[in-house]
Amino acid sequence: MDQPALLEMRGISKEFPGVKALDNVSLTVRPGTVHALMGENGAGKSTLMKCLFGIYRRDGGTVTLDGKEVEFKSSKEALENGVAMVHQELNQALTRTVKDNLWLGRYPKVGGFIVSERVMDQRTKEIFEKLKVTVDPSAVMSTLPVSQRQMVEIAKAVSYDAKVIVFDEPTSSLTETEVEHLFRIINMLRDKGCGIIYISHKMEEILRISDDVTIMRDGQWVATRPAKELTMDEIIRLMVGRELTNRFPPKTNQPAEVILSVEQMSGRYTRLKDATFQLKKGEILGVAGLDGSGRTEVLENLFGAMTRGSGTITLHGKAIQNRSPKEAIKNGFALLTEERRATGIFGIRDIKENTVISNLKNYLLGGICLSDKKMKDDTDWAIQAMHIKTPSQRTQIRSLSGGNQQKVIIGRWLLTKPEILLLDEPTRGIDVGAKYEIYQLIIDLANEGKGVIMVSSEMPELLGVCDRIIVMSGGQVAGEVDAKTTSQEEILTLAAKYV
Repeated sequence: MDQPALLEMRGISKEFPGVKALDNVSLTVRPGTVHALMGENGAGKSTLMKCLFGIYRRDGGTVTLDGKEVEFKSSKEALENGVAMVHQELNQALTRTVKDNLWLGRYPKVGGFIVSERVMDQRTKEIFEKLKVTVDPSAVMSTLPVSQRQMVEIAKAVSYDAKVIVFDEPTSSLTETEVEHLFRIINMLRDKGCGIIYISHKMEEILRISDDVTIMRDGQWVATRPAKELTMDEIIRLMVGRELTNRFPPKTNQPAEVILSVEQMSGRYTRLKDATFQLKKGEILGVAGLDGSGRTEVLENLFGAMTRGSGTITLHGKAIQNRSPKEAIKNGFALLTEERRATGIFGIRDIKENTVISNLKNYLLGGICLSDKKMKDDTDWAIQAMHIKTPSQRTQIRSLSGGNQQKVIIGRWLLTKPEILLLDEPTRGIDVGAKYEIYQLIIDLANEGKGVIMVSSEMPELLGVCDRIIVMSGGQVAGEVDAKTTSQEEILTLAAKYV
């Protein structure tokens, strides 16, 4: 730890109306190292990085880069001075091509004003070859899966030849193969002398890739330790301020009779083909598979968010159509989508509006106006039940951490009292303490007789929470396994069956 610092943040403070987000936080990053930044949702990790990157203006403290004190007034200024950031929530020009997104704001030009497509193509190709990224530079961003869009964002950060690169939950949308690829890129950057700040809730990754670990709690610095001196249990204790002996709650639900049958379900405009499975009352059914295997399509076809080409859906022995989300909600379905920012939250609206939006018919008074008191009461219930960290109901949801946004959406759907809960990556970007709470909620719902179908990229999560797991491969159901007796190897073998 006696190596001279590349980046020093000292006594950083930041306050928003009603909440002190950062209170005298310090962070030191050495050149050629990976420094992990950990903490529960709302601990202040992303806020600290946004203060570094010029998105937020800090209220107090100093930042020193390469021995020189700096205060970036914008992300553009940070990038120009060697600090890059890969954000947790992707913010890309989806109607433009990959190469446009890579060079946006700094297009190579001929004569100072004409964009050179040739130079742009050449530079994009060079960067992608160097990083072994196999994305088509001419592809429109909206046509790519989230994992490939994430790799483009990582390539963009590297292309700035930055001294310090911040990775905020970089693997939340990546497959295991892509995670290995990312780690090779990070090791290459570390060997070049870059300082990497790595934010993640995945402790296995942290202990594997990091040199140093800083842990935050409630906007304050808690500890900085060499990664090799830490264990998973010690990290959890420092993060949550208490012992957390089990990652998963006891499984107390008892699956009963079949309540939902799906036969030969295919998507009209997706690769989903002839999916057949059943869901029992009080059961948690997992859906595993590689990225692009059709996991999300199963949920979206059930919910009417995608057009079904063929097949039948039977609920309690009665055929239903679910031609639209509105019809699906009426039939007792709820869908927690994979990308909360794009399809889950209404960013400029407050917590209350985001919580009650799917349940408005229950707040009508006389059929013409809404009961503000009942909406406030239900929002209070959701905030307390989900342990949502927010100054008030009137806070814009976009100002909350990603995990707290996710809790609001789950609370929203629980208010509709769904019979079938469809969860697509329900704990993505959520800390270990909050994950446990969400797992408990899922098990409690199953105990109440609800049927739960849960898509997850995290194998331990599927094995720890689910009763059965169906494995998708190439748009088809490749097999079904018992969560108690299966192994990760068996699931991965099935996932590769039709690839």
